[in-house]
Amino acid sequence: MVEGGSRRGLVFAVLVIMLAAVGIYLTMWPDSGGERQTPADPVGASRTVAASQAPAGAERPRPSATASNAPFDVYSYLPMTKQELAAAADYAQRFTTEYGTFSYDEDPADYGDRLSGYTTTEFAAVLLRTVTSPGSVEANRADEVVSVGTARVKEIRQVQSTSVTFVVTGTQNVTAKSGPKERTEDYAVTLIEVGADWRVHDLQPADDGQDGDDQSSQTGQIG
Repeated sequence: MVEGGSRRGLVFAVLVIMLAAVGIYLTMWPDSGGERQTPADPVGASRTVAASQAPAGAERPRPSATASNAPFDVYSYLPMTKQELAAAADYAQRFTTEYGTFSYDEDPADYGDRLSGYTTTEFAAVLLRTVTSPGSVEANRADEVVSVGTARVKEIRQVQSTSVTFVVTGTQNVTAKSGPKERTEDYAVTLIEVGADWRVHDLQPADDGQDGDDQSSQTGQIG
């Protein structure tokens, strides 16, 4: 009987040891997902890596200019009304047409008088000296030059509260002993307000042009 009890005690001890071993084994077994968890990145590490991968010198996208569907009245931003600007443009166009219209058998002084109706007093004197210069008069008479002018406003170069400069394309259809020809040139025509009306203050080739200065001391030269 003693021997049988010792045998049972030995079996019990073996079972206890086996269960303890199984328990230790299970505590060391990985999670049920079968994947080992990776340690978390240090705080800010991912941002640092992403920033280091950005192209050097890259700029943020710039906002682009876009037009809305709302009405836009450009004249509300100008120092004169639409009607005033239209009247000045018509005046510049008519003057340039007159400037390109002359005949060899017309008295040059009469030609100058026609132009002076459009201009300031100071600029009228400049024009008169130009159109009555002996060299031009003799050349036109020798070739029997007859010119018919036309003009159209090409663009507005500058607008101020009391002056405006237009680029006007003037065309001269010329008949002469030397043969017919057509001359086209762009002029910068500056007008200033005189009282309630406009007057031509200056005329230059558009490439030389004016910036719309309304001081009469600047008046005086024609290309």
